[in-house]
Amino acid sequence: MSAWPSVLFALLAAASNALATVLQRRAARTVPLSAGLRLGLLVDLLHRAVWLGGMLAVVAAACFQALALSQGALSVVQPLFVLELPLALLIGRVLLGGRISRSGWVGVVLLVVGLGSALAAAAPTIGTDHAPFGRWVPALVVCAAVIATAVGAALRRGAGGMRAACFAGATAVSYALTAALMKDATHTWQAGGPGAFFTAWQTYGFAAVGILAIFLLENAMQSGPLTASQPVLTLGDALVSLSLGVTLYDERVRAGWWLLPEALGVALVLWGAVLLSRVALARDLTGAPGTAPATPGGTAAEAGPP
Repeated sequence: MSAWPSVLFALLAAASNALATVLQRRAARTVPLSAGLRLGLLVDLLHRAVWLGGMLAVVAAACFQALALSQGALSVVQPLFVLELPLALLIGRVLLGGRISRSGWVGVVLLVVGLGSALAAAAPTIGTDHAPFGRWVPALVVCAAVIATAVGAALRRGAGGMRAACFAGATAVSYALTAALMKDATHTWQAGGPGAFFTAWQTYGFAAVGILAIFLLENAMQSGPLTASQPVLTLGDALVSLSLGVTLYDERVRAGWWLLPEALGVALVLWGAVLLSRVALARDLTGAPGTAPATPGGTAAEAGPP
């Protein structure tokens, strides 16, 4: 089976997610600010075409991700999602009028080159389309334990970089587990049709874990700087997905001397993620603390203390 269809669908999913982020952020700027929870917020957003467009982009991203996972390796598809942030920055630059600094452009290049180098060196192979339940039990137990440990560590700390990083780690594991469950669920659809899909435990598993991932991501964004959470989220999702692909679906990556260029690629991705997390537009898109919507002049302004 060729890997190109899965790569194409994964890139389309990342681009759709990036577009959704930008559109939803643009819609959020048009509603009145509130110091607390406001039940009428959803009603306000439903009357805005740009927000509805963002929701359609979310649905499209989910469909593209399912198609990618049904045709390719988990260890290839999920790492490609690290391109979501640079794609969001590029789209946001056009639709929100923000500015990407020179270091931001360097971060984009580093991330793309690092991802390409790591995947080329690892050369993940496509394994099976379905994981037996006997493999799911230890995978679910380990992932649940890691998530609980990371959340517990985050709750024991005050707001700041460490708390954000812990929540981001839990989010990364949740995202990777969601994708692994989705891959198995798409196989169920292909093998048994819609009836089998909607009666499979994996279907409700990826829906539940996906909701948990979104909740944890919001906590990570609210807990501390993006420079602490984004690198952990970027690398964590890719590495955990790689591990799940190997243990659940018999996917294989090259080892030996290939570990050197793989590690170099990972280091470049990490460096690029750190640089991108410092871009003001990136903090505005993620709704990170200490940022305000872009000023009329087009550059995202800091809302924190001078």
